[in-house]
Amino acid sequence: MHTPSNTRRAYLLSATALATALLISGCSPSQGSERQGQGGARAPVVEVLAVQAQNVMLTSELAGRTAPYLIAEVRPQVSGIIQARNFSEGGEVQAGQALYQIEAARYESALDSAKANLAKAEANLTSTSLRAARYEELADIEAVSKQSRDDARAALKQAQAEVLSARAQVRAAEIDLAYTRVNAPISGRIGRSSVTPGALVTANQSSTLVTVQQLDPIYVDLTQSSTELMRLQKDVAEGRVKAQGQGNVKLLLEDGSTYAHAGKLQFSEVSVDPSTGTVTLRAVFPNPKRELLPGMYVRAVVEKGVSQQSIVVPQKAVSRDAKGNASVMTVGADGTVQARPVAIGQSLGNNWLVTSGLQGGENVIVEGLQVVQPGMTVQATAWRAEGVQQTAQAMQATH
Repeated sequence: MHTPSNTRRAYLLSATALATALLISGCSPSQGSERQGQGGARAPVVEVLAVQAQNVMLTSELAGRTAPYLIAEVRPQVSGIIQARNFSEGGEVQAGQALYQIEAARYESALDSAKANLAKAEANLTSTSLRAARYEELADIEAVSKQSRDDARAALKQAQAEVLSARAQVRAAEIDLAYTRVNAPISGRIGRSSVTPGALVTANQSSTLVTVQQLDPIYVDLTQSSTELMRLQKDVAEGRVKAQGQGNVKLLLEDGSTYAHAGKLQFSEVSVDPSTGTVTLRAVFPNPKRELLPGMYVRAVVEKGVSQQSIVVPQKAVSRDAKGNASVMTVGADGTVQARPVAIGQSLGNNWLVTSGLQGGENVIVEGLQVVQPGMTVQATAWRAEGVQQTAQAMQATH
């Protein structure tokens, strides 16, 4: 049987044990969490691209249409009836190939008549020459008057002129006879004939017999904004861009595919179209398989020049504020994140051309932008998006 003193002693021991347990349980969590905070706080990992200054080929994508390299509208140069058509519509013809034959009998007769007139003039010239020679001898011995000698000289000159005129008539008759054979003026693809054998045609008529177009090579006429052209000229003048002699041009077809052959830029118009504010550029492309036909809509990627010592960054590394100002995040040598305003030029595939705000050797954050803020310390690793890096490297100038 317990005494009151024993009961109080047991109660005090239980209270003391409970207080100690509560003290221990209250202190241990705070001390443990403090150690976790000191040892478990880690800097976020980001992927960076070490940008390098490089020469970059600037390009521009322009809309345009194809046009024949040469085009010839065939018309008759003499009148007559078409006797034969000597080509297949839509086929290839060579320069000088006979396309039509016009009835030639009338022109053959005219040629024979001109030759006869020439023979008559030459015979008269022979007689007049002999007479003039005799009068020269007789005038020397005063057997004839000087007037008679002068008349003989004049007659000789007239006979010589008649021979020249007769020869010209023969030549004209030969030309008219040759024109009865209508030849292809250029090599190329021939279109649909507007006449058939038996049709009457007249010299220099307004309607064409057929059209021949040379399609290899072929022209592509492009339109460029005059504002963009002036900006490029200013960059070239100030040395930021090195102009190309004859820029290469790549062609994008209507179905989105790339044309197999590269072209060359030939010239640009010297005036601006007042209705559109554009300048026309002309490029020439090989067309051995006749894949390009006149009038096709195409888009061309034109090399404008080489941007000297430029910085290229992936588009995903650039962010914009509410006003549209561009900036990137860089990582310094001490691992600190810095916000860097930049000026953006044109797009180059999946990249931006940076015109100011960055220098070669700086590390630009590409992956991990969502978890960083300016002033934070981060762990930087090399960006692993090889495909996009290779795209940027492929745009470097080769010279």
